[in-house]
Amino acid sequence: MELNDLQAQRLAKLERLREAGHPGYPARTGRTHRVSEVLDNFDQLVEQGATLTLAGRILGGRRVMGKIAFAHMDDGSGSIQLWLSRGDAGEETFAHFRDDLDTFDIVEATGTLRLTQKGEKSLFVQSLKLLAKALNPPPEKWEGLKDVEERLRQRYLDLIVNDDRREIFRKRARIITVMRRFLDERDFVEVETPTLQPLYGGAAARPFTTFHNQLGQSLYMRIASELYLKRLIVGGFAGVYEIGKNFRNEGVDRSHNPEFTMMECYQAYADYEDIMRLVEDMLREIAQEVTGSTTVSYQGQQLDFGSSWARVPLAEAIAEKTGIDISRSTDLAALQAEIKAANLKVEFKTTWAKQVDELFSEYVQPALVQPTFVVDYPVELSPLAKRKDDQPTFTERFEAFVAGMEVGNAFSELNDPLDQEQRFLEQGRDYAAGDAEAHQMDSDYINALMYGMPPTGGLGIGIDRLAMVLTDQSTIREVILFPHMRQKE
Repeated sequence: MELNDLQAQRLAKLERLREAGHPGYPARTGRTHRVSEVLDNFDQLVEQGATLTLAGRILGGRRVMGKIAFAHMDDGSGSIQLWLSRGDAGEETFAHFRDDLDTFDIVEATGTLRLTQKGEKSLFVQSLKLLAKALNPPPEKWEGLKDVEERLRQRYLDLIVNDDRREIFRKRARIITVMRRFLDERDFVEVETPTLQPLYGGAAARPFTTFHNQLGQSLYMRIASELYLKRLIVGGFAGVYEIGKNFRNEGVDRSHNPEFTMMECYQAYADYEDIMRLVEDMLREIAQEVTGSTTVSYQGQQLDFGSSWARVPLAEAIAEKTGIDISRSTDLAALQAEIKAANLKVEFKTTWAKQVDELFSEYVQPALVQPTFVVDYPVELSPLAKRKDDQPTFTERFEAFVAGMEVGNAFSELNDPLDQEQRFLEQGRDYAAGDAEAHQMDSDYINALMYGMPPTGGLGIGIDRLAMVLTDQSTIREVILFPHMRQKE
């Protein structure tokens, strides 16, 4: 390994310690308390005169001033000041801190608790032990690693120097915890379905493909868990859910990552109206517990999760923003003629359904700031959703939008096997017409429906985008610990 000057200096300190009999990377520590426990019970521990052993990483504020020295130590639960006096700690311990230890080293410190003259809670150190020597020094401006690309490529360093980033992921974990509890309390059963699938389905997306050598079989990373979860509703479960990774072979932008986390749930004897109420209740509870309020600040806007969400029909929303009535322009040529006549700036697509979606994405979606349900999607856009009884060319489907982003998709599930088979055949024609994201024919799923699936409401929530909103992050890469990055040259 080729080392730079700073790394070489740190390595020399490590070798000197090893020559003196210190291992450098011992297997265990004698820690008695976490820093958070000490801070929460500081006064009581001071009164007891307790001698404590803490362990953590040396971070900011490391300095030596004559016969005293200071540093801050962070163990992941909190940060506390280490205070060393040559007289109290002894010459050997003081010299060990001064000469052998560096910022980022992980140490064990034993001592008693006191308040400094400035009122800072501190551990007055009696002995120190190196637990792990950091050979890499902090970045030059280590108070905050500012380069976004480097932060994301070296997430470990980002988390060391930017505690606010750790807080983002604590909140993300809390979102999942509260969501899981919410569903468990309503008798949904958490299940696991295949990640490697012989057919991909449940969404309009291109898959990642792999190959099973022994079976000689192409397999696909799942783009959704929907069709497997609905098989379980056929099998007799009243409600199921899964929280897990999906993989879609698509572009990367502020709200898309090829690998992302979804929660999908399905409730027997429910429809999309029931699922709307479930979404309102769930996100209200999550917002309250994660942020402390049902009003959430996102990128300078106040989002209200405490009230009922607006419900806007898709066709009406498009007509209001563009002047085009998609219920009249029902084929691709007619719709594109309307777009040209209105001089709308949208990319032309290969199918009518994709063109409708493009109109919506360009002219409607960005304005959906407050929590909103866009309802009643055309059949062509919704191959797995039940038709509306009074408008059979539309379906009982909604998408949930917050801050201009889709965070959820749901519908009354199509449970007519004959209609479902016909929808799959129509999707096949779209695929032949150039729609690479059209749904595949899944004969086994049709077979499952032929045993009978009760009226069912289904929902998918994007955990990453919800985390963006509830942690006030403008890009999905900030709420995924290890987002996909373009390979360096």
